[in-house]
Amino acid sequence: MGLPYQLLLKTNDWFPKIVHPFNLQNNGEKTYGMWQYEKGYDTIKLYMQRFTKEEMFYGKNVLDMGCGAAGKSLYFASLGAAHVTGVDIVAHYKPEAEQLAQTLGLSEKFTFVLGSAYEMPFADQSFDTVIMNDFMEHVDNPAAALREAMRLVRPSGRIFINFPPYYHPTGAHLSDAINIPWVQLFYSDDALIQAYKQLIHGVPDEAERLALRFYTDENGKEHIGYINKMTLKKFKGILKECGIVPYYYREVPLRTYFAPLAKLPKIKELFVKMAICVIERKG
Repeated sequence: MGLPYQLLLKTNDWFPKIVHPFNLQNNGEKTYGMWQYEKGYDTIKLYMQRFTKEEMFYGKNVLDMGCGAAGKSLYFASLGAAHVTGVDIVAHYKPEAEQLAQTLGLSEKFTFVLGSAYEMPFADQSFDTVIMNDFMEHVDNPAAALREAMRLVRPSGRIFINFPPYYHPTGAHLSDAINIPWVQLFYSDDALIQAYKQLIHGVPDEAERLALRFYTDENGKEHIGYINKMTLKKFKGILKECGIVPYYYREVPLRTYFAPLAKLPKIKELFVKMAICVIERKG
């Protein structure tokens, strides 16, 4: 398997395990959807310096792009949204989301749509608020997804985007098994793939995790397909490509004491916890 793979496995337990919803669900502690719901405030709190929950959701028709099991969508519904539509491409999230909506008594305010973020079955200007939470780093064509969001938001409506940049400590999005911070800086994709497969071998949802994380190309080579390695620089380039000037933008450091490092051009990507961007469609 090679030295890097062996070294990764050997050192992984040196670092504390990260609480991850996949593992909580496997342990019977809570479902992924319920974890999302309980973390709902964390999804929006970084906007609270500038926007209120009422501005974002109350009485609004809301689109949640890449909603997963829709726990966060249902949290938005609980804040007084008129209706929330969650869209995701993963088929098994639909029954899970609809069951959770029923459990929470929010079925009448929620619809799950199974489909692609690039071409959604809604008329132009259908939504007051569009949420792209932890979304932009996952899609193959983020510019196309952003253009679709712009098509769907109403005049004076807003698109709320947040994502952790790729060089964030857990930016590889493999922290359900790999505990090493900034692991993507030290190991190749091949080493990450092989180590991850070994570390999750035998877990109840092993097949689902592998299908979600990786894909094999026409030459039989495995790739990490769950993320597009979105960086702050790449995101700003996408905004420019789409002709978009943000209504609001900020970069949140990992910790307050990292704030000076999160402003240095050559290393800031390592120390930014989250990029926050709000786009307002002009009338």
